[in-house]
Amino acid sequence: MKAPHSITPKILTLIQDISVIMGKVNASSLQKVQPELRKKNKIRTIHSTLAIEGNTLSEEQVSKIIDNKFVVGPKNEIIEVLNAIEVYNQFSILNPYSESSFKKAHKLMTAKLLTNDSGKYRNQGVGVGRHIAPPHNMVPELMGNLFKDLRESDLPLLLKSCIFHYEHLFIHPFIDGNGRMGRLWQTLLLTQYDQIFEFIPIENFIKKSQDEYYKTLRRCDLKGDSTEFIEFMLYIIRKGLEEFIDQKPKPISVNDRLLIAARKFDGNLFSRKDYLKLFIDLSEPSGTRDLRIGVEEGLLERVGMDRNSKYKFKENVTSKR
Repeated sequence: MKAPHSITPKILTLIQDISVIMGKVNASSLQKVQPELRKKNKIRTIHSTLAIEGNTLSEEQVSKIIDNKFVVGPKNEIIEVLNAIEVYNQFSILNPYSESSFKKAHKLMTAKLLTNDSGKYRNQGVGVGRHIAPPHNMVPELMGNLFKDLRESDLPLLLKSCIFHYEHLFIHPFIDGNGRMGRLWQTLLLTQYDQIFEFIPIENFIKKSQDEYYKTLRRCDLKGDSTEFIEFMLYIIRKGLEEFIDQKPKPISVNDRLLIAARKFDGNLFSRKDYLKLFIDLSEPSGTRDLRIGVEEGLLERVGMDRNSKYKFKENVTSKR
């Protein structure tokens, strides 16, 4: 029942592009992701994955629900948001290679929405548009094989995450919530590739290309081949990474730091310790280097020696810079 796929030149190019971009995401990126950016991307992720399925709540309303504020809206849509928040909050304990963990996530995602079917594979036939999903009695075996492939396949994880997304939607194992689960599980798999994906709203980029997302799925269903969907999702992943890099605060240059300090101290004496307090992520050696450069360029006067030195910016430094 698995749809075959081919490793096309486009797929190879996209994987190479993603690898190059990942090389630009340095090891300290996770620590430097600002709390407000983390929250913003979480809101965009939850809003987008639900909006794709028809949830009408706005990003602002989703943000208020995350902040435990009162929101007026359809009861079921508010429950969908609350459920999604709960699932995405449990990323660290969900096992992307475990079928039982997968069912647990669906149970959380559909709590209070599917009374008897939450966390359980469907027991009836379903169709989505022109796609007729496999018979319900085949679902357990198909999903078992899909998870077995996840664990045992030698394919790169980037590819496996895309293949799982497509195959899961093709099998359509649940009565409802399949789209949300497919996108959730691909993101979860991507976090195994690199934890930075926990903070990149891939779902938001799918939403921006929602029509093409569904058209690609339909074309792949008709062909019985998932290659085009893999290409589409790799493109979405690349776009997500590119935006993440653009969102990261740009490093402050030495010149910028000296200008900030000149305005802050306004001609008054200050110590290296005072300087470092202005830039909490700056190391002591880097702070010392900044001050040395300032002295060498004639911007600073140094009073005293060694660790007891004091510094003072010369007049009109801010206007010169």
